[in-house]
Amino acid sequence: MHPPPPAAAMDFSQNCLFGYMEDLQELTIIERPVRRSLKTPEEIERLTVDEDLSDIERAVYLLSAGQDIQGTSVIANLPFLMRQNPTETLRRVLPKVREALHVAGVEMQLTAAVSFLTILQDESVSIHAYTHSFLQVILLHLEHRDTGVSNAWLETLLSVIEVLPKETLRHEILNPLVSKAQLSQTVQSRLVSCKILGKLTNKFDAHTIKREILPLVKSLCQDVEYEVRSCMCRQLENIAQGIGTELTKSVVLPELIELSRDEGSSVRLAAFETLVNLLDTFDTDDRSQTILPLVKSFCEKSFKADESILISLSFHLGKLCHGLYGIFTPDQHLRFLEFYKKLCTLGLQQENGHSENQIPPQILEQEKKYISVRKNCAYNFPVSKLLNSGVYLIHKELITLLQDESLEVLDALIDHLPEILELMSTGGESSVQENKLSSLPDLIPALTAAEQRAAASLKWRTHEKLLQKYACLPHVISSDQIYYRFLQRMFTIMMTNNVLPVQKAASRTLCIFLRYNRKQEQRHEVIQKLIEQLGQGKSYWNRLRFLDTCEFIIEIFSKSFFCKYFFLPAIELTRDPVANVRMKLCYLLPKVKSTLKIPADKHLLQQLEMCVRKLLCQEKDKDVLAIVKRTVLELDRMEMSMDSFQKKFYEKDLLDQEKEREELLLLEMEQLEKEKQQNDGRPTTDKMFEKKRRDTKTPTQSLPKNIPISVPGPPSVTPSTSKEIKKSKLIRSQSFNNQAFHAKYGNLEKCASKSSTTGYTASVSGLGKTSLLSLTDDSFRTRNASSVPPSFSPNTTLPSTSRGTGNSLDPKSSGSKDTQPRKATLKSRKSNP
Repeated sequence: MHPPPPAAAMDFSQNCLFGYMEDLQELTIIERPVRRSLKTPEEIERLTVDEDLSDIERAVYLLSAGQDIQGTSVIANLPFLMRQNPTETLRRVLPKVREALHVAGVEMQLTAAVSFLTILQDESVSIHAYTHSFLQVILLHLEHRDTGVSNAWLETLLSVIEVLPKETLRHEILNPLVSKAQLSQTVQSRLVSCKILGKLTNKFDAHTIKREILPLVKSLCQDVEYEVRSCMCRQLENIAQGIGTELTKSVVLPELIELSRDEGSSVRLAAFETLVNLLDTFDTDDRSQTILPLVKSFCEKSFKADESILISLSFHLGKLCHGLYGIFTPDQHLRFLEFYKKLCTLGLQQENGHSENQIPPQILEQEKKYISVRKNCAYNFPVSKLLNSGVYLIHKELITLLQDESLEVLDALIDHLPEILELMSTGGESSVQENKLSSLPDLIPALTAAEQRAAASLKWRTHEKLLQKYACLPHVISSDQIYYRFLQRMFTIMMTNNVLPVQKAASRTLCIFLRYNRKQEQRHEVIQKLIEQLGQGKSYWNRLRFLDTCEFIIEIFSKSFFCKYFFLPAIELTRDPVANVRMKLCYLLPKVKSTLKIPADKHLLQQLEMCVRKLLCQEKDKDVLAIVKRTVLELDRMEMSMDSFQKKFYEKDLLDQEKEREELLLLEMEQLEKEKQQNDGRPTTDKMFEKKRRDTKTPTQSLPKNIPISVPGPPSVTPSTSKEIKKSKLIRSQSFNNQAFHAKYGNLEKCASKSSTTGYTASVSGLGKTSLLSLTDDSFRTRNASSVPPSFSPNTTLPSTSRGTGNSLDPKSSGSKDTQPRKATLKSRKSNP
């Protein structure tokens, strides 16, 4: 089309008018197909049906005189007609359906197969009536020339076989099957016979199977067409389950051995997969003398065969290892391990130096198959537990799979990453906590590289899942390694990532890192950053993430911890200038109130009530105000926990006390380890990591300088403590992660799986119970109105609220606009007299 001239240069000459005429003609041509698609009056008349006709009469009319699309619609509606009026549908409509199916196209045939199956599942008629009216129609169309139609009718028949009586199966299906399975029949007919035989085996007794079914099975296993042999081979698993162990050993196993040596690769593959699935059926002698040599031969020839063989072999590797466990000789064990290592690196050695657009299609397809092999190796990696103390033999393969460029491989590995990492850190001889990193020198770089690769991709669900699995790291690597290599990365993701589920996953994992951090200075530094960079951040998005973090803190930490550090910074957001922040806080307020205990936290309750009253009086946003009113009603209905145990809150209070005791134990552990290092004359861990901190580019130098370098230990650790008690506590400190974290991690993972869905629960029941309750009382200090946990010392400059003290909320702490950093008073709050 010619571009229209500018308005100031309009030319009404003859040549220009002809140009406009051509443009109009082009537009007319474009519209012609639209007009042709419209129905003519005659066509509309033929498609019109009298509205006064009943459903049955309309169906009969459309099947007799209507068009194909109308007939297909009637057949799709057949289950409804059967439920509404089964007698009339069987008498008047079904005969018309049979007639229509004789000349029906593919779409009507597929619709009929689905409708017949739905009628069976709905149980609209008795089995006898269904057999009489529908079974012959199904059998008639089993050998339809279209493969898709034939398979659809076959699926319907296989479902029907499940409910038919034995005599009907014998006369209507098994007897005709003898002729249908002969070589004189078509390949399609013989393929259908294979699948029907696999289904019939479970419906007859052993004598009938041996006399009438097994001869047909043997005949089809030796068919001249490889497709038929392969199809029958895959049905041998179902047949073995129906005939029992003895017949399986005498009949099925010889057939599988012969088929495993077949000239067709698809037949050999089917035989291998069937053998793997039937491993539990065979005894030890059969597995060691017959199946193991076959597997060995199959593995040796797999690299010379099609890549699809390798894909199947790598996928079934887990079943194979479990089924043959205890049978391998040391030499066979070593060779099979080397085979697995080779599969883990398959395709990684090829360096072509070309971009993806320059790679030939066949090479690209081969690389995709290699990726599938490595993905299956990652999926089966948890089988490494069978190596026991020899698990160190595949450390290198774990690192290789973590560093694989394909995210499919990484995604398959991280499903069981906590289990794998725990196995790697404790499976060998170097299972002592202080030495658990020595056996995995490349683990941390591989984990960080995997996270960065997932973050750089568009597959955010893989990134989210990986961050959730990183919550296991406190049980695998040291607290200092987590602090310097992972914790800052969690902060960065929370503040810069654009995907909300990923941000929440990072927030929750950071809270778990903080929960099991073993240095008070580091814990205070993290808390300070959470409050300043998130809770008082310039971006309202960061302040929203701070509220998410508060929710996780309530779930993972004790009530006293939250009230000490996060209660006031959270409720200060009631003055936030952004309505979404205030709205999110309103939803969180019931959980915030649940952390209070009366009378120790009466002053905090007053602060909360004052903030809620201000919201009710001053809120101008109607949506926020509506939520505030609902929240007030919910807060009024809540029952407050008391300092003393109550029956209704007994379990929750017990779990909360356990959390608080473990938080105190972390302080005792730190103090005892420092004393032990000083007594032994060794440099402290703090000094070593402080040097490392100066040498690295960790951006902690810009953190506030008012955080104390050291914090006094708990009152229970005094110079007068006996050596025996110190030794006892030190032993507990060295095994704390293995006792406390291991018992809780499984339940924490269940909570983490909910983080990608809407809403987060703050249930404390997800933290379970551990053996820490049985420790001696001198290790703990329970929370009460007059004693504050040493880990939350009021000497720190972090914003805090002590139990049993009256704090006044600074009205200027969060009153600035959203464009400026939200300043908060970080000085210690003093008690009212």
